[in-house]
This record gives sequence, structure tokens and C-alpha cells, in this order.
Amino acid sequence: MALIWLDGELRDAETARVSVFDHGLTVGDGIFETLKTANGRAFAMSRHLDRLAASAAGLGLPEPDRDAVRRACQAVLDAEPVPLGRLRVTYTGGRAPLGSDRGQEPPTLVVAQAPMPRRPDTTAVITVPWARNERGALTGLKTTSYAENVIALARARQDAATEALFANTTGQLCEGTGSNVFVVLDGELHTPPLASGCLAGITRALVIEWVGAKETELPMDCLDRATEVFLTSSARDVQAVRRVDGRELPGTPGPVTERAMRIFAERSAADIDP
Repeated sequence: MALIWLDGELRDAETARVSVFDHGLTVGDGIFETLKTANGRAFAMSRHLDRLAASAAGLGLPEPDRDAVRRACQAVLDAEPVPLGRLRVTYTGGRAPLGSDRGQEPPTLVVAQAPMPRRPDTTAVITVPWARNERGALTGLKTTSYAENVIALARARQDAATEALFANTTGQLCEGTGSNVFVVLDGELHTPPLASGCLAGITRALVIEWVGAKETELPMDCLDRATEVFLTSSARDVQAVRRVDGRELPGTPGPVTERAMRIFAERSAADIDP
């Protein structure tokens, strides 16, 4: 039976309980990180903890104790190492009165792991009519307020796709529900800049650093012109897109995507915490 870390100790996942008054539950006042794990080791832990701290600061939560989070993650990994997994760190505002005001209780920390299959090399995506707000209070923060993503991903599943892509309020390509997007235009690799409102993805940053990509403001119709498209995320690594809405991309994965997949696989295998 799975074990999770909840507020200072490992607990049975079937009986562990978070208060019904937890602010993360009642109003979505929380942040999280998802790390890829392999054989009991988490990838890019330092970068994920940096982003967790940045999200906490942006949301006005107390700064997480990084050493405590590391210990919690390692305890969960040691308890149940899996060949390939998803490690979820959730950090919320803790128990609070009903409503938007925070209480005086300490934050809640939950760390849990679940096995996951290796992702297919290619996938299909759709675009959705809802916009990301590049000027919102939560822009760039990895918060637990994910209902918008739940709706968009459900739409994608209806169309036999695994991801939905958003524009921002100015009509520029932004991101997926849980991924960043890269496109090849005239042989060059591009991805939306952080100013578009997209999340500062860990895999996104490593692809830019290791493979080379231009951060470019991109109109949504670039998806109609791109010769290659791929997604990045902790769970996907680099995943080629073979279909965008009704448009098929022949020869997927293309040469630029194949190179990105190869370099990312080699570099990430060589360094567990780049």
C-alpha cells in the first residue's frame, strides 16, 4: 500500500487525512511541483525546489523549508522506489476559516509518488478557445488552482488528444495545460517567452539550454505553419506532436525534434540534478 509524507511523517495513503478546512481544498490556496522519478531518484530536484519557493513567494505563502522538503521526498522515494514515477509535492496555506482570508495555522506539506508508464514518442493536441491571462496574479506560478486545465484537458480527451494548447489574451501562443510548446519555423526552433504567461517549465529551460531555442512571440497560426511541434514537461520529457487539431504533421518526429529528444535523454541521464 502506498505511503505518503504528510506534515512530518510517512503515512498510509488510504488513511492519511487533510483537514476539510485546508485552504488548498477550500479556495485553491496552494502550490505544487511534479518531478519525474526513476528507480528511487528524482530528476532536477534543485530546480523544482527553486520554482516551489518562487511560487510560494508569488502566492504569499511562507517560504518552504527546502531541506525538509528534500527529506520528505527522499522518505517517499525510499519507501517505494519504482522504475518510473511521478513525485508530487503539494504545499498549501493550511487550515483556515471558510473564505479567502488565511488562518494562523502552518502550511500543509504533502509528498506522494505514483508509478507512470513511459510516454509515447508522439501525441496529438488541440487548441482551445479559452485564453491564459498573461497579466494575472497567478501568472507564472505553479498553483493548485487547476480547474481551467481540467476543463481544457477534458476537451482534448474528447478529441483523442492528450494536451490542449492555450493562447494568451493578445492571441499569442502560450502553453498547454501541463506542458510548454516548441515549434519549428523555417528550420529554427522557437518557444513562447515567459512574458506570454506560460509557466517557466523545468524541461523547457533545459531544452533551451541544451538544445538551443529562440524565445519568440508567436501568433497562434504558427501552429498552421510549423513543420514540427513538440511538448515538454517533467512527465513527457520531449514529446513530438503528430496532430494539431485536424492538421497532421507528416514524418513525426522530425529531425529537429529527434535531436531535442536525443540530447535531452543523454544529458538528463548523465546528470540527475542539472
